[in-house]
Amino acid sequence: MSDSGYLTNQLLIAMPALSDPNFAQVVALVCDHGPRGALALIVNKPLPMRMAEVFDQLEMKIEPGPLMERHVLRGGPMQTDRGFVVHPAGGEWDSTLKVSEGIHVTTSRDILAAMARGEGPAEAVIALGYAGWDGGQLEEEICANAWLNAPVDRGVLFDLPYESRWQAAGRLIGVDLARIGPMSGHA
Repeated sequence: MSDSGYLTNQLLIAMPALSDPNFAQVVALVCDHGPRGALALIVNKPLPMRMAEVFDQLEMKIEPGPLMERHVLRGGPMQTDRGFVVHPAGGEWDSTLKVSEGIHVTTSRDILAAMARGEGPAEAVIALGYAGWDGGQLEEEICANAWLNAPVDRGVLFDLPYESRWQAAGRLIGVDLARIGPMSGHA
């Protein structure tokens, strides 16, 4: 948790008992968290869509290569037509949120155009939609044992296979999620 008591630049890790289909076994990057609420992007749930489809829909030409085959992620259940690009810091884009010194989130089309030209960030996660909480709601869910939080890890964000990210995020804080039962309580 940050010095302010908020979770910006942390990973949220769904507890095994969280059965909501929108959030079961989710890892989410908290992009913004404060007294008015929180916004996070799920980083481990691929959609049945590849980047080639996004570039086609935006009428952007792209050279054949690995970028075309990269999965688009389900960033969350809210505004699922809105795109987000999570990437390492760098570049000058029209609309970027600085999550930390090392991680930014861009929502403007110019970053996608640069990626199509081979000039954008080499590492990037593209997500449609986001997860959002009203003020105090995320804190209540954490107190109800729905979520764990861990420091952001670039490997979890950009490198690991999507199906490995949930367990890997738990290991960041020494938790084997497979060993946690579906019932939880308070000590």
